[in-house]
Amino acid sequence: MTATTTPITSVDTTSHGVSAAVVQTVSIAQRHMRYLLRQPWFILMTLTQPVIWLILFGALFKNVSAIPGFAGGASAATGSYLDFLLPGVLVMTALFSSGWVGMSIIEDLDRGIMDRFLTAPVHKGALIAGHQAYAAINLLIQALIIGALGFVMGARFGGGIAGFAVLVACALLLGAAFGAISDATALVLRQRESVIGVNTALTLPLTFLSAAFMPLNLVPDWIATAARFNPVNWAVEAGRAALAGGTDWAFVLARLGALALLAVACMWLATRAFRSYQRSI
Repeated sequence: MTATTTPITSVDTTSHGVSAAVVQTVSIAQRHMRYLLRQPWFILMTLTQPVIWLILFGALFKNVSAIPGFAGGASAATGSYLDFLLPGVLVMTALFSSGWVGMSIIEDLDRGIMDRFLTAPVHKGALIAGHQAYAAINLLIQALIIGALGFVMGARFGGGIAGFAVLVACALLLGAAFGAISDATALVLRQRESVIGVNTALTLPLTFLSAAFMPLNLVPDWIATAARFNPVNWAVEAGRAALAGGTDWAFVLARLGALALLAVACMWLATRAFRSYQRSI
């Protein structure tokens, strides 16, 4: 579901100079936002999975925090598995949602809209940045709803609003990185099935090779080792630490920095993917 029904003429291609890319990024983001405003129920559809995770996983593994050696991070003070789970659910929402971002690129390719963008004076970076800005707004709305739902269910945020903001920032950076990978995949492979396949191949292993559901001191050593190099785990652990209160900011900022670098690298890769597409037309 994409913003492809909005005409290309709604995107500002008249700006020049230093501000051109910024203006065009905003225009691209607005193009996609108009679609979301026309069909706001799409937000509720994307929240179905995280709500199921919170309710069912929270109930199913409720007593896990009683296991000896459970280093629950955010749950350490309250003994609540829900407090431990909520950051993982929010990060997983970002991961799974971002994996589908490339589908709108497929729609634009099929309708010939992307070809029109490439012949117009639009920065390629703005096409990717605007797309990711829209995805970030979408994810921010989801994060606020998930946080409110978790609070109603009994989760408590020791780090307060600042801690929750850091958790959301981690999720947004992760979403930007994997959303850009999804865009690059769409531009290179140009098939819905390929985007879906790559999305599944990345999201499922990365989710379970992290501390989203279970502390790493309770998982097999090889999973704990793999998690050290997993950006999903960086986001989960940094967000969980910030949400817990009494935060080790050196730990959190190091992972935020790594996620930011990953997001920039992936967006650069997505921009470069336009060259592959242009060579094929």
